[in-house]
Amino acid sequence: MLYHAHELYRSWLTPLAHLSHAHAKILSAPGSWWSYWPGAQRMAAGYELLHRVGKEYEKPEFGIRSVTAHGHQVPIVEVQTLSRPFCNLVRFKRFSDDPDTIDDLKDDPIVLLVAPLSGHHSTLLRDTVRTLLADHKVYITDWVDARMVPLSEGGFTLDDYVSYIQDFIRHIGAKNLNVISVCQPTVPVLAAISLLAAKGEPTPRTMTLMGGPIDTRESPTQVNTLATTKPLSWFENNVVFPVPHSYPGNGRLVYPGFLQHMGFVAMNPNRHFESHWDFYRDLVRGDLEDADSHRRFYDEYNAVLDMPAEYYLDTIRIVFQQHLLPRGEWDVGGERVNPAAIANTALLTIEGELDDISGLGQTQAAHRLCSGLPEQKKQHFMVRGAGHYGIFSGRRWREQVYPKVSAFIRNR
Repeated sequence: MLYHAHELYRSWLTPLAHLSHAHAKILSAPGSWWSYWPGAQRMAAGYELLHRVGKEYEKPEFGIRSVTAHGHQVPIVEVQTLSRPFCNLVRFKRFSDDPDTIDDLKDDPIVLLVAPLSGHHSTLLRDTVRTLLADHKVYITDWVDARMVPLSEGGFTLDDYVSYIQDFIRHIGAKNLNVISVCQPTVPVLAAISLLAAKGEPTPRTMTLMGGPIDTRESPTQVNTLATTKPLSWFENNVVFPVPHSYPGNGRLVYPGFLQHMGFVAMNPNRHFESHWDFYRDLVRGDLEDADSHRRFYDEYNAVLDMPAEYYLDTIRIVFQQHLLPRGEWDVGGERVNPAAIANTALLTIEGELDDISGLGQTQAAHRLCSGLPEQKKQHFMVRGAGHYGIFSGRRWREQVYPKVSAFIRNR
């Protein structure tokens, strides 16, 4: 009933959000005589803040129209190359009709960027994609909001996640492929490549695991503590709800995006309050550049998706409570996941010094599990001063992390 109550609340709040947006425009539009009223700027700022707090946030676009690659400005087109009910494989195709440009681009390494299915849309990795496109051919997993998937498509478990990754690797071709996973998918990616290796199938040239929960017994964070101090039944009874009838996924059990968003905000409530207060003051002062930066960040941060309940509960149980991967006791589709079977896929792990989602050592634990890899095929990089998001987005990603990742891929 909570999801239905939320939808009812949204239906009441939406008209107010639209009205607030209209008032903000009237009071701030250039040439509007309303904008000359005493206090109009403060009123406009207040109305816009109310609008942004109350509005519905849709999935953003990647919006990558062109990049500079090897000194050439090339256009980018998003191409859906494979479709599954819960995920689409998208390629960012670089185009040119100049022979010299084509010659420079053709031998670039291929990257499969596995985005997290943990609340936010894959567009959260926009900066990661844009940076990679300068020197790589890039694919990304674009996860589908579970409320948009009809019940007739069946469920989606952590085993299914692993199967999807294997399908994507086979579709692209493992021989020249480099896989990069960010946060949550480090676990299913390591499992997928381990199972391919155990079956004697080709495996990717490299795998880069960034800020993920390979072994959450290392440096537990607030996220880990929540998952381990409550029984699985608590999550089943308190955060899993059926999708309302107004969506294609009517009746599907999900962990709703709005609950996940509440959890994100609850981790740093003071920081979000201060950010919104600063936004209000920027609008009053007329500091439009900082105000627009706030809009861009929260347009992404507030856009969330529903996760399939089966997958979410599997992750809580397998990854955070029972630690089946690092204990060597995880079976996927009846097959034991054994990272020691990986012999040819070079491994790079990356962690942020100040990561409060995946603590130090959790990702590096993959080195211990991949005991079949020679040491010269393993690298680890700890990014000083970086939090969770800093290792894949922003200045530290572009200036410190990306050069390491690019060099690792090209030198294999």
